[in-house]
Amino acid sequence: MYSRWNAYSSYLKARYGEPVYRIGVDGGFSCPNRDRERHGGCAFCDGTGSIAVYQRSAESGYRRTAAYDAKRADTILPRLLSIREQIERGREFLGRRYGARLFSLSFQSWTNTYDSVDNLRRIYDEGLSAMPFREMIVSTRPDCVGEDVLALLESYISPDLDVWVEFGLQSASDGTLKAINRGHTVADYVDAVERAHDHHLKVATHAILGLPGEGREDFIRTARLIGDVGSEAVKVHNLHVAGGTLIASSYLAGDITVMSEERTLESTEIFLRHLRADVVVERLISETPYHRLLAPRVFPDKSKFLQHLERRMEEHGTRQGDQA
Repeated sequence: MYSRWNAYSSYLKARYGEPVYRIGVDGGFSCPNRDRERHGGCAFCDGTGSIAVYQRSAESGYRRTAAYDAKRADTILPRLLSIREQIERGREFLGRRYGARLFSLSFQSWTNTYDSVDNLRRIYDEGLSAMPFREMIVSTRPDCVGEDVLALLESYISPDLDVWVEFGLQSASDGTLKAINRGHTVADYVDAVERAHDHHLKVATHAILGLPGEGREDFIRTARLIGDVGSEAVKVHNLHVAGGTLIASSYLAGDITVMSEERTLESTEIFLRHLRADVVVERLISETPYHRLLAPRVFPDKSKFLQHLERRMEEHGTRQGDQA
């Protein structure tokens, strides 16, 4: 158990009495940032939409040597099996591997509010009717949550179900957001979080450490913004360069680099120290299948990285929020 930051596993056990496991499903959504006028989506997106590993049906179509192709990225993965079938697959996998008994339903692939409210309701209802869940988690973009969508999400909140919205922020710098083609601003994020909270929704925020041109002050600014807006949780990712992304060509040309383990440990420690202590830390490291990964190619697995980070912070006498 990690003691230097407010780990998600500890939060779940405290709230529900035992571990709760996410079943990630693909609801068949797309992403507004991959529309033609937005020039193909975020620079780091390889077109898989963050699909859970046990739901991937076309993984062999992705290679780190792949060139970027906006049309291919939008269409290569066929529509996955029905949401109910995906849930059953996820429950079987998590039960077999971890002995899971409690579950969250996570709509995690692509932009899971990018549809009509009527379609969203049908999709969410289908998932929630499959089995009991303790949480519903909807991953989306700050520029894709109208009041009607937030009201719909709020309608699912009950004493037995928490509803979370996960917003991709990535950086608190508008210059960086423009450079990586995020298609939204920091102000969009702040507004989305405020409105989500008005609807009594819990918020998790995604941030990337190591984006081109960013350093210590950028990591601190992002951590403090996440705390200032009251985001209840955060997912931190170190920058990965995957084949088939817009950023891959810049990496291959030598225009950008990715952080080593030592630099990532340093940056993550800085981020955590400036993150408000009560923010739940859901993730601290990226995970990309090795055959799709251009860089970093030499890096410890998740477990070892977290052990190294815990030991580093113990040696330094630091912990989450001690400089927030």
